[in-house]
Amino acid sequence: MSFTSTRDRAWPTEQLCDIDELRALVERGTDLAGYPHAAAVEGAVLVYDSERLRATGALADRALRTELVRAFADGPGVVVFRGAFPDPAVVDRATAVFESLIAEQRASGAAAGDHFAAPGANDRVWNALEKTALYDPETFADYYANDVLALASRAWLGPGYQVTAQVNVVNPGGAAQRPHRDYHLGFLSAQTAAGYPAHVHRLSPVLTLQGAVAHCDMPVETGPTLYLPYSQTYEPGYLAWRLPEFQAYFGAHHVQLPLAKGDAVFFNPAVLHAAGHNRTADVRRTANLLQVSSAFGRAMETVDREAVAGAVFPVLRRRRAQGADEDWLERVIAASAEGYPFPTNLDADPPVDGLAPPSQADLVRRALHEEWTPRTLRDALRAAAQRRTS
Repeated sequence: MSFTSTRDRAWPTEQLCDIDELRALVERGTDLAGYPHAAAVEGAVLVYDSERLRATGALADRALRTELVRAFADGPGVVVFRGAFPDPAVVDRATAVFESLIAEQRASGAAAGDHFAAPGANDRVWNALEKTALYDPETFADYYANDVLALASRAWLGPGYQVTAQVNVVNPGGAAQRPHRDYHLGFLSAQTAAGYPAHVHRLSPVLTLQGAVAHCDMPVETGPTLYLPYSQTYEPGYLAWRLPEFQAYFGAHHVQLPLAKGDAVFFNPAVLHAAGHNRTADVRRTANLLQVSSAFGRAMETVDREAVAGAVFPVLRRRRAQGADEDWLERVIAASAEGYPFPTNLDADPPVDGLAPPSQADLVRRALHEEWTPRTLRDALRAAAQRRTS
């Protein structure tokens, strides 16, 4: 971010946003040689072959996580994993749950609002993570045990991350969104965002990872997401994205990649992006939008993780008895239970054997290894929640 004085540099404003500065940052290609685990570059976006990464053991390689950090931070900011969900039956089972939730929502007369899109343009299920776990915990476990989701989340955010999910179905004819940035600062008005100093604008993107799983094939005519690679490197972007010249530049220079069912895309939330126009007459473009938050940030949605962990625990017990490995179990625990123990009431919930009391995830791990009953875990989670209150 280059401003006109040291004083200005600390406080971004719309008046200091310069389209030429954005242009200088984003008008470049992506060198595949710089990302040795990637299979291809499409429209400056890195594309990874999930099957190959699994076959070579690269998913457990720290070098791949390092490569993803560089891609999200200084590279194009967007990566696609082809075949991230290798079993189409798991995706279809989750889709069936989503459709049931949408049907129940419609029947109840509830209308879900949406970010950056006209009301009624799509079907949105907020807090789909919790609702899926309570509706069908078996499907939840099989879906969120996904190794690519865990890889991308740990690479960008480290351990203790918090998963939230929102189902978005763009119906035939659904119009494109306005290009924008995402949570945290991206959801604030320009006036409010301008109240935060530049270092907070730099901090916001590292607190969240955005993702989406394709639940149907998404050729370009269905309107998969549009991206402006490298735009996350333009620091005043939380103020710039609403300006007409930046909107016009996005319209002329974005990239759009088709996805197949089971593909996943992950991106830095500061990348300028927008859902595309569904120009088909018969395809309901269905995606599970993932927003993964740092343990040190605030998730966008309130999730009853105590209920989610309790619902999924019998599945974890059964799968462990059937031979599921610890990595599989850990991925489901990470998606369902709170991995960070703060804030808490330290009078009632003091640190144990360290600087922090046990988290929900710690209790679930203990319950699995000590073979607690579901009732014992539920009681322990409830008691822990009561200790956290002031």
